[in-house]
Amino acid sequence: MIVSPVFAGKRYAILGLARSGMAVLESLHASGAELLAWDNREELRNSVSDKALIADPLESDLTGYDAIVVSPGVPLNNHPIAQKAKADGVPIIGDIELFAQARSALPAHRVVGITGTNGKSTTTALVHHILQHAGLPSVMGGNIGVPILSQEPLPEGGVYVLELSSYQIDLTNSLDCDVALLLNISPDHLDRYDSFDSYAASKARLFDMLGSDHAAIFASGDEKTQLALHGLRDLGRVKNIFDTSNVEVAGQPDWPSLQGPHNFQNAIAAIATVEALGIGEEQWRPALAAFAGLPHRMERIAEANGVLFVNDSKATNPASTGPALGAYPKIHWILGGLPKSDRLTECEPFYRNVVRAYTIGEAGPLFEKLLTGHVAVESCEMILTAVQRAAANAQPGEVVLLSPACASFDQFRDFEARGNCFRSAVNSVIEKNLIGTATGEAIG
Repeated sequence: MIVSPVFAGKRYAILGLARSGMAVLESLHASGAELLAWDNREELRNSVSDKALIADPLESDLTGYDAIVVSPGVPLNNHPIAQKAKADGVPIIGDIELFAQARSALPAHRVVGITGTNGKSTTTALVHHILQHAGLPSVMGGNIGVPILSQEPLPEGGVYVLELSSYQIDLTNSLDCDVALLLNISPDHLDRYDSFDSYAASKARLFDMLGSDHAAIFASGDEKTQLALHGLRDLGRVKNIFDTSNVEVAGQPDWPSLQGPHNFQNAIAAIATVEALGIGEEQWRPALAAFAGLPHRMERIAEANGVLFVNDSKATNPASTGPALGAYPKIHWILGGLPKSDRLTECEPFYRNVVRAYTIGEAGPLFEKLLTGHVAVESCEMILTAVQRAAANAQPGEVVLLSPACASFDQFRDFEARGNCFRSAVNSVIEKNLIGTATGEAIG
């Protein structure tokens, strides 16, 4: 794990002992800090009682503490810990800020910070993959994989690649990335922010922490991303600013796990990032071709009878689903879940690629109404039904695509569970040889 003498003898209160909270506790304890910790789950409290004073920070005097460390999942806009921290004069931070403070004790290294509404995980994994392919030691963390403080420090010359949500940026004050990348900004998580402008400003804070000689990359032409770009240019503080929103690079057909306009944007952004780190085309081009992608993100599940099945369960809003529809010319589209929007505006330009749509979940009736008159649509409610009908209708050369444009919480605990359900349903229709049966035998 990452430890640092900078934490020795300091006092911290930790609220939340899930993955990132437990990583924080272990790192700070090993660094010689004095800790108070709390979680609503008794078993988690008991598991750390030998390393921390177990007490609810809301009911404790925190005057003189160096910080309250909270999970990114704690909603600071309405959680009482925000008022408690203000009353006791204690800053609220997260694990990424602790990593930033620990950097001075680590071997010489560089940090890449990647944020945006959509594409963060794929781009983070892609940058990490290219670095590994080029022989540079690297790890990825933050909002992806293992918490960064739980990972072993890299040797000299290593690169930490961090996926950063707006929640994590909100809890960070001093992370000076060597390369900071903003992929895009579209409305999301508005239950945590006063407005779309506030959400966009949270993303842009990554560049407020950027050193003048480091690199800033902006990957999209959307209004808020461009506003952040021009704002940084107007300040004249950062020298190396790159806009990749109109950059063209040949070769996408050779990158099987990076299909669709959104993944092209992700690839271009990743190329700009690794080039800012000194990696040339002779290294990144073969790495792009070898990239396997991430589960639930345009993941090629199977191909049978000429029909390709693609799991894009991570597409939890219309802005991320729209480009997925642009990836293939003939799609049987499975969509629905817990809606984040009452429109499908970002998907509309790609309706021409949809052979038929199959609605599921709570959003099913709404989406059926929105799609009627534009594409053929069937109400299915459940993923298994949708996969069976889509597989029966699909012809060789067509694609069955789960790209829900919705959160999963109406029927599933998370997008991973939804994607795994899709995978199981696909395996079932392949095993039973139900593909293309709408023109032959009926499903039964």
